[in-house]
Amino acid sequence: MNYTIRVAQRDDMKQVLQLIQELATFEKEEDAVEVSVQHLEEDGFGKQKLFHCFVAEKNEKIVGMALVYPRYSTWKGTVIHLEDLIVTKEMRGTGLGTALLDEVVKYGNDLGVKRISWEVIDWNEPAIGFYESKGAKVMRDWDVVQLDESGIKDYLSAIA
Repeated sequence: MNYTIRVAQRDDMKQVLQLIQELATFEKEEDAVEVSVQHLEEDGFGKQKLFHCFVAEKNEKIVGMALVYPRYSTWKGTVIHLEDLIVTKEMRGTGLGTALLDEVVKYGNDLGVKRISWEVIDWNEPAIGFYESKGAKVMRDWDVVQLDESGIKDYLSAIA
């Protein structure tokens, strides 16, 4: 395939948001995306850079992305979290997902991280198979725990 993997730039964020929305639709969560282009620009390219993003470009169109950010493990030390690796439907099966994951792993290695972690939805067997084929360990005995914005407010109200 004829595509280029590169570090994202501020002006890529409109197309990155389109990929995020495509993923939300695939995961049947169309209304869950609250982030805007402005958020992505400020958070990825502002004074305090909160994430690092790679994009895959073909014919001047963004057709894939991988977004990571730093974390700290009390057991391991410095780690990065792969928030999303997204490949457009028409580009799946072309090696693009592997190319993006390769960049993430090289980036993590260059940073000297002890682990790269991410989640995969339990019904997405093609993604699970892809990650396992790359040597990733899918830990099915762990559950993701979250407090959303409403949950945070409810929690704080309960302890006030």
